[in-house]
Amino acid sequence: MSLHTGYIPQSFAYCSRASFHNNYFALFGEDFMLHLDTGNTAFMLLCTSLVMLMTPGLAFFYGGLVGRKNVLAIMIQSFVSMGWTTVIWYLYGYSLCFSGDWHGIIGNFHAACLNGVNLTSASPNNTIPLLVFIAYQMMFAIITPALISGAFTNRVTFKAYMLFLTGWLTFVYFPFVHMVWGGGILQQYGVLDYAGGIVVHNIAGMAALASVLYVGRRKVLDRGPHSIPLVALGTGLLWFGWYGFNAGSEFRVDSVTASAFLNTDIAASFAACAWLLVGWMNEKQPKFLGLLTGAVAGLATITPAAGYVSPSTAALIGIIAGVVCYYAVELKNKLHWDDALDVWGVHGVGGALGIVLLGVFANKAFNPTSGTNGLLLGNTHFFMIQLAAVAFSSVWAFAFTYGMLCLINLVTPVKVEDGVEEIGLDEGLHGERAYEDFVRDERVTAAGSI
Repeated sequence: MSLHTGYIPQSFAYCSRASFHNNYFALFGEDFMLHLDTGNTAFMLLCTSLVMLMTPGLAFFYGGLVGRKNVLAIMIQSFVSMGWTTVIWYLYGYSLCFSGDWHGIIGNFHAACLNGVNLTSASPNNTIPLLVFIAYQMMFAIITPALISGAFTNRVTFKAYMLFLTGWLTFVYFPFVHMVWGGGILQQYGVLDYAGGIVVHNIAGMAALASVLYVGRRKVLDRGPHSIPLVALGTGLLWFGWYGFNAGSEFRVDSVTASAFLNTDIAASFAACAWLLVGWMNEKQPKFLGLLTGAVAGLATITPAAGYVSPSTAALIGIIAGVVCYYAVELKNKLHWDDALDVWGVHGVGGALGIVLLGVFANKAFNPTSGTNGLLLGNTHFFMIQLAAVAFSSVWAFAFTYGMLCLINLVTPVKVEDGVEEIGLDEGLHGERAYEDFVRDERVTAAGSI
């Protein structure tokens, strides 16, 4: 059911995020008339909720992977992003991403504090309110910097993390949203990124690597994941939320939406099995943690390609993701990079791999409106610009992240004191414990053991 309140050119009627932003904002601004489609609006509100759920899912995923003394410290870094990133997004984040343009790099402050946004403001595809579009994009902004926190777990002060969160969003995340999705330079050159291979995973992974190299190794290593069931819970929430992450990036309900949804599940499943089998061959045992990590690697890798490839290609991408990301983590271990929760190997490598594989396998038949053909179908130019985009985003994210950490350290120490790391960040920084120790009371009778 549609409520028509204005005119939309037929050529823009079915555009997704990847192709529409530049034309929409350049030609019409935010006063373009709204053609409200209640089905699309309801679907996008659901997808927004699913993407929001991913951040608590990430908190559980990371919380299970660390030791018992650092559970709350890593989980608060995800949950605080839900609050603080929302504040930044309202104040100026949305405006820098989607209002105006400065040399193709960043927007302006004309829509700061959502200035000019009202009930009749239309989103890029003109069938959902701009308010829904703003909320959906905000959920992406919330989870992306939280991904990075898994790399420097147990080592960074909370004050430094808050400064990092603010600076990284402003100087890394917002520019890439604008460049790729907001009509900026990468979009103008024809770079495609369906739901965040560059904008979310690659830049987060490279930021993680920069953070690890800057902060250095932990002095007190965790013995291992303290709760694999928590990791499993987090994986389930992430996987569930990822349907909103990828399928929602079409911004409407159509066949491409269904294709992106199915491709998401197929890639995650094949990647999980591939990681499990490769790990089984190398480690001689089938690891539950490997299955879970492989699924996340597959989800990260299919993200940029979900709406541009066939289900069969999604299966192949999943297999490649499971194998390549497994060996990326192995390489990280050999190089002694203390990326505690494998953010670079899973998200950084997975996101970059997905962008490159999109350049290889893109098939316009599965997205006639905003897709293109890849290298295998004769489009060498598209493959090359995808490669260039990965290189550019990797260098930007690494350099800006490393530089910001150097500046933050001039204001407040980035790394926790050795004593705090020894007793754990939960108690040392936050004065809280995730678990109370069970102490056997000698006065308890033998029949009433604790």
